[in-house]
Amino acid sequence: MSSSFGSPSRTRAGVGGATTGGGSGGGGGGGESSTSPLSPSTLPSSPGGGASPPPPHPLYLQTDQIYSCLQCHAHLAKNDDIISKGFQGRHGRAYLFKQVYNITLGPKEDRVLMTGLHSVADIACTICKSTVGWIYIYAFEESQKYKEGKFIVEKAKIVKESPWIRNTL
Repeated sequence: MSSSFGSPSRTRAGVGGATTGGGSGGGGGGGESSTSPLSPSTLPSSPGGGASPPPPHPLYLQTDQIYSCLQCHAHLAKNDDIISKGFQGRHGRAYLFKQVYNITLGPKEDRVLMTGLHSVADIACTICKSTVGWIYIYAFEESQKYKEGKFIVEKAKIVKESPWIRNTL
């Protein structure tokens, strides 16, 4: 990926690291990244001059089963976007998702995980800033390339919810 991972303005991430829109990433180490409409360069300056931008409005997912942040219940992922439930995180079991929402990306770093060396960036809830997992940016081993652009979300950091969906009949 060719973007900066410390930007606090990222509110939505999809496959390949796209931060706005649905994002369908390509191979070869991820797709292009774009910044959210709430990036600091596009926000109007406040009269005080040094105030931080307002927190981004969370995206509400409308589907039968949703995974939300354990701390603040911001919607993070759809049940339909789970690739695997057989992963290990820092705090126990973790899920591999193809797309995650309402997150910010931390700095990119190389980390030795159970399956080898990977370039990753931690992901945190946009609302409460709780770290919920990481994104695989680059896998050094050929057998692990399928993880690139995918997200690990730790089960201990999320809660599964089944929101009421209005029937418009």
